[in-house]
Amino acid sequence: MTLGFLFYTFYDVSSIAIRLFMLCYVPQRHNPTTAMSWLLAIYLWPWMGLLLYGVFGSTALPRERIVRHEALLKRLRPERKTFRRTASENPFCLPEELARFGDLAEKLGDMPITSGNDLALIDDASLFVKILCGEIAKAKKSVHLLFYIFALDSLTEPLFEELEKAARRGVECLLLVDALGSKVFLKKDTERLTAAGVRIVRALPPGLLRRTATTARYDLRNHRKIAVIDGTVGFTGSHNVIEPSYGGKAGGRNWHDLTLRLTGPVVAELQVVFLEDWYVETGELLPRQESFSKPDCSGLGVVQVLPSGPSYPLQNFQRLVVAALHASREQITITTPYLIPDEELLHSLETAVLGGVKIRLVVPEKGDQFLVGSAAKAYFSAFLAMGVEIWLYQEGILHAKTMTVDGNLAFLGTSNFDIRSFALNFELNLILYGEEESASILAAQEKYIAYSRRLAKEEWSSLSSPVRVLHGITKLFSPLL
Repeated sequence: MTLGFLFYTFYDVSSIAIRLFMLCYVPQRHNPTTAMSWLLAIYLWPWMGLLLYGVFGSTALPRERIVRHEALLKRLRPERKTFRRTASENPFCLPEELARFGDLAEKLGDMPITSGNDLALIDDASLFVKILCGEIAKAKKSVHLLFYIFALDSLTEPLFEELEKAARRGVECLLLVDALGSKVFLKKDTERLTAAGVRIVRALPPGLLRRTATTARYDLRNHRKIAVIDGTVGFTGSHNVIEPSYGGKAGGRNWHDLTLRLTGPVVAELQVVFLEDWYVETGELLPRQESFSKPDCSGLGVVQVLPSGPSYPLQNFQRLVVAALHASREQITITTPYLIPDEELLHSLETAVLGGVKIRLVVPEKGDQFLVGSAAKAYFSAFLAMGVEIWLYQEGILHAKTMTVDGNLAFLGTSNFDIRSFALNFELNLILYGEEESASILAAQEKYIAYSRRLAKEEWSSLSSPVRVLHGITKLFSPLL
């Protein structure tokens, strides 16, 4: 027998063994949809599928991360009691359906509804950096930053300068960045800030071929964007710290984002999320008395923070989106770079439309990721058949992640409306209660629609067969994207 014959015999036998073993193993650890996608990949490419499953198959966090997260939740119980006491001291009146929705969000994310907040929406990257720089320049005690992408460029240079100045005048400057999203910054530009006294920590350092007590699977990422200044001013939304073309990533097209500047009791909830992430990465519990300022009421806004990610037993944001769809009576508008629904979300969209709800989905006509974009487009036929309006944004990459419901409930944050954001990434979303709180988000959505064109059923049904086949194939793997 030749060496080649032995090799092919081994490959054939081992491929059969891999398929049979994984057929028994995979369904025990995933829901049917995800299991079928993995088994399809393993059936087509047994060895490659096995390797990919070994790297990306498990969504579980390392035990040490879970232990740290649970331990910190216990240690922060006094602060959480303070949140609830502050909420009771600042009474607000919500319709019964919104109050029930807030109770559900609190059970999922352990953060109560807060009132007495001031909200200002920022829809421009340059303005976001300018306002953030202004707050850092006034900082007296602390600057806590957490971003998925943090980069040095012509737009963010002033932010780097303000961080250096703040650290040198004795302000505690902490910067937590995602190890993969900010890999260029971590490789090239950290020394400048650390020399000034800024402490920089990597979130979720990837371990492609090596697992430690804290390294998770390679593509579990911290996608949050948080800034808290002196414990009194907070920022969160979809802006990363980078110029809006992302270095020409999508042919020079600009990303369009939304961020809220916040003051009031809700800032303490943002501070808790930062402290949790910092503790999980470093094992260091920051001084709580210095991190939390007395939550003064600065406005009338009713807001709630919802953190989500693999450290929580349920898919927090997905549960709230589905609940909002079922509760809606009039109109829902969603903006997102792409929408890849699981079965529950897909059925909820259909049920809402059947109940007479007008649903508008606003997505960029040209995205920045081919596979994910193709998988998202594979659902367009189903959306159009349901009666969902699809609006294709023309002015670049629509990166704002928002949802408004009946004009009195809104979501804004870091989470896309896809399986990855629901189940894999660490995300942070704000829930805004009331017509006044939702009005600015709805106005931004209307602006995006004004720069979009509506996709007609006839146009989509005229797609060529090869394009349809491509969409269908990528759709099969959407639970894994």
